[in-house]
Amino acid sequence: MLEIRVSIERYTDDWFPGFVECTLVDALGRLHLFEEKVPIVTAEPLNAKSLYPREGFIACVLISEERAADGREIVTVDTEEPWGIESKTGETRFQVFREQLVENNTSAG
Repeated sequence: MLEIRVSIERYTDDWFPGFVECTLVDALGRLHLFEEKVPIVTAEPLNAKSLYPREGFIACVLISEERAADGREIVTVDTEEPWGIESKTGETRFQVFREQLVENNTSAG
């Protein structure tokens, strides 16, 4: 499974199983916010007393790949699949650098 690295910034809600706010800075430097269930973004048992930020992951599918002028690989991913995740503004497609992705991460989902 392909996943985007995100930063888990804070715990937002105790409603089972617990929710956290995550941030993603895309290849264009735009900040995206997500609020998601703890077990979807990490295997850690996070709560309001946990120390933040923490590393997290959001599952996605690869849409396309291209090279930036500086030679870095930029990929377009969609978080609608497999878990229906969207940013707080409703976005599901993001352009990120290849190094922001991991494959077959087993710490979340």
